[in-house]
Amino acid sequence: QVQLVESGGGLVQAGGSLSLSCAASGRTKSTYAMGWFRQAPGKEREFVAAITMSGGNTVYPDSVKGRFTISRDNAKNTVWLQMNSLKPEDTAVYYCALSDYYYSDYDRVTDYDYWGQGTQVTVSS
Repeated sequence: QVQLVESGGGLVQAGGSLSLSCAASGRTKSTYAMGWFRQAPGKEREFVAAITMSGGNTVYPDSVKGRFTISRDNAKNTVWLQMNSLKPEDTAVYYCALSDYYYSDYDRVTDYDYWGQGTQVTVSS
């Protein structure tokens, strides 16, 4: 089993920055990738960023490309999501996720096997 614990959410004004972290514990040696998703009230869970643990390859949707950066520290089993130039539409609960299998992009909810509890990010206008 794997446990994921997110931290770093909060309230920020539009144009500001926040950094989220996600620490993985348990059986993490087979991890292929980790990612971030978000879910706003009444909406489906949306892909935000992903990174492969071996090569550090990253994937972003157009909605956050150039504003968000995902990074990882394999030794610490931790990933970070640096969010800059935040917009009110970035407001959501942000979830960390971990995948034990190889996929091409890791941009689908079904690509992941474990999920964190989520952390709230609120961007005021």
